[in-house]
Amino acid sequence: MLNETTLPPHPTYRTLSVLMPVYNEARTLRTIVSQVFAAPVADLGLEIELVAVNDGSTDGSAEILDDLAKHDQRIRVFHQDRNRGKGAAIRRAIDECTGDIAIVQDSDLEYDPNEFPRVLMPILQGHADAVFGSRFAASEQRRVLLFWHSLANRFLTFVTNALNNINLTDMETCYKAVRTDILKQIPLKSDRFGIEPELTTRLAQWNARIYEVPISYHGRSYAEGKNIGWKDGVQALWLLLKYRFLDRRFTTHDGYYVLESVRRARGFNRWMLSQFKPFIGTRVLEAGCGIGNFTEHLLDRERLICADLDPYYAEVIGRRYTHLANVRTTLMDLSNAEHYDALKPEKPDTVISLNVVEHIEDDVGTLKNYYDVLQPGGHAVILVPAHQWLFSECDRALGHYRRYTRGLLSDRMKEAGFEVVQTSEFNRLGVLGWWVSGKMGNRDLSPSQMKLFNAMLPIAKVIERFGSLPGLSVIAIGRKPVRTGASSTAEGDDQADASSQVEPKPAETAVMAN
Repeated sequence: MLNETTLPPHPTYRTLSVLMPVYNEARTLRTIVSQVFAAPVADLGLEIELVAVNDGSTDGSAEILDDLAKHDQRIRVFHQDRNRGKGAAIRRAIDECTGDIAIVQDSDLEYDPNEFPRVLMPILQGHADAVFGSRFAASEQRRVLLFWHSLANRFLTFVTNALNNINLTDMETCYKAVRTDILKQIPLKSDRFGIEPELTTRLAQWNARIYEVPISYHGRSYAEGKNIGWKDGVQALWLLLKYRFLDRRFTTHDGYYVLESVRRARGFNRWMLSQFKPFIGTRVLEAGCGIGNFTEHLLDRERLICADLDPYYAEVIGRRYTHLANVRTTLMDLSNAEHYDALKPEKPDTVISLNVVEHIEDDVGTLKNYYDVLQPGGHAVILVPAHQWLFSECDRALGHYRRYTRGLLSDRMKEAGFEVVQTSEFNRLGVLGWWVSGKMGNRDLSPSQMKLFNAMLPIAKVIERFGSLPGLSVIAIGRKPVRTGASSTAEGDDQADASSQVEPKPAETAVMAN
């Protein structure tokens, strides 16, 4: 049953931003603008804003746009000081748009706005984050044009698919509809037609859900004003390689970039789980679930509640796992005690909080919230970054307030009410990489770094045996005491009996020296 902190199935979309780059299109401009506003999207619950960017036109396009905007407040016009290219115009339009979904619309008549509903539907239904309108998938109409141009498009699409492990049929299409909350966090750089391969690569790296739908295409010839040429094809090939292998920063969201990098190290996550698996009960609250890198290892629990402050993270988890009857996703502030009220009926016997507490200024208050929501006898598994001398630019970029020692984390957990069952340092091999990365001023972990570390897990496990070496993380297991004595209620006795199921075997509860 939904409560005020539980997410809806997918976001509500109200405004479509049509991004229109304009360069010397005076002959078709009024026609295409009228077609945009005639597009049948009102029945979908969408209003249209047209964000037109005049890219240094010299044929009167600027004056036409200003005149149109004067009579229609839905049109917003921006002028580039000179011709900078289609990509530069689209980037400006992305910065200026305010809608929930954005779609690129060329200012010629090659693409028909009447097909907006077809392109938008997978996003509106909650299936997609981005939709490409394919000119090469089966469609009702497609103008027969240049063979070599078509062949080049198909070749570039093939390369895109091979490099990014996707299966598009038309990468170079103009009609790319993307959720604006994602689009605004993609650091696009291309000025010309390279915007198409760059955006496609970034969406694949983002792990966005990309759909394709067939669209009609009324292409024009070079005599009619087509501007793209063979040099743009060569540049597109170079950019595909560049953004796949050399410049891989696909988002301005530091946390999401790191989480997507860590997602590629599933072996590491399984190793991490092995450090505290005996303390995981049957009803688990994952406090700070991120995008689910660890969640996938907890799906066999009787009940799994995934909570996060970031709406996009919570949405990702929701669409991946809430079709499972035992999984619930909720959007909540872990430092706000009131947000836990709706979770107490779930009776969690375990709280797992991995790389979360260091992001919260009031860490003791948050640990106290974990304590309060737990059943008596339940455990809190807390993993945080270790050693303040390792604090680096990456910590700052990720929003860390601090790093911990075993003693500091143990004291904070005791202050929150926990009995500290065990503390340990973890990932000793990672210390060297983090320290070197920090000295170099790096702000994040890249996918290649995590893949390399995952490949080195056998070495990491050997080094882990040297307990005198410092670890990159601290793990602490806290236990909520079971209420005893005559004051215990029948309910409390039942809770104690239920929670006793999560007690690890005696050999696994040896308290390590702190």
